Amino acid sequence: MSGARAVTTNQPDIYDKLEEVVRKYASTEYLRPIADHTRIAFAEAEKFVLNFYESAGHEGDIAGHTAYKVILDSGCGTGESTLNIAIANPDVPVIGIDKSAARLTKAGAGFNGAAELNSAAPQNAFLVRAELLDFWRLALGKVKAGQWHIPYHALYYPNPWPKQSEATRRFHLHPIFPTLLQLGDTLELRTNWEIYAREFAEAARVLREIPTLVAMRTKQQVAKCCPPGHPRQARTGAGDDNTGRIAREPFEPEHPITAFERKYKEARQQLWRVTINHV
Repeated sequence: MSGARAVTTNQPDIYDKLEEVVRKYASTEYLRPIADHTRIAFAEAEKFVLNFYESAGHEGDIAGHTAYKVILDSGCGTGESTLNIAIANPDVPVIGIDKSAARLTKAGAGFNGAAELNSAAPQNAFLVRAELLDFWRLALGKVKAGQWHIPYHALYYPNPWPKQSEATRRFHLHPIFPTLLQLGDTLELRTNWEIYAREFAEAARVLREIPTLVAMRTKQQVAKCCPPGHPRQARTGAGDDNTGRIAREPFEPEHPITAFERKYKEARQQLWRVTINHV
């Protein structure tokens, strides 16, 4: 476990065309057809959320509305982070999403291949196999319709695509990035590559300066929620934008909540966190 390798790259600094790429995609809509299996998985997630709140006797989580709070854990791998977040937030359904059935079947809580966990898992945890980019677009539709409210979105240790030639495969340099930033109140990225953290924070800053995206975001209903890693107030320090709502910082987890996080900690690698708050 202590042999986790650090990121190796031929890119010495932030991608030199970052602002150009981010601005380009801010004015376009990502139109790739949504995969059928993701539509099915999303429908299962919708049903889980509805059943969770109906069983608890709630019609919604915001007075006068029917928006349900839903926490997303994107790229959850074996689901360890999903379970940890769910345990810490028993009153909110937590959806773990990963495209790999092989990873999900390794879930310690007993993922059975049908987007369910066994009875030993927290009752508010749910795992689905889906394409992240497609799931996010479907989730944003629920948010814009006032049906879902995402107080926290975990994006822990995504594939960094470290080669410079692969830069535009990173989430923040992809057409999906505007969708990602509109999804919820707080988005938290964790990574073991400083350049990725710096790029992610800078891409968010650039996107926030674009009036059309700001206008779209301010129309969405927001509320506060504090799951693991969610700051109770805006942090200050390296990487903050001038509103104090984009924060980049090194961190050392006292209790790792993913397998990658545990490996990196044992290997004494420096970890980085970017938190983007909309509230």
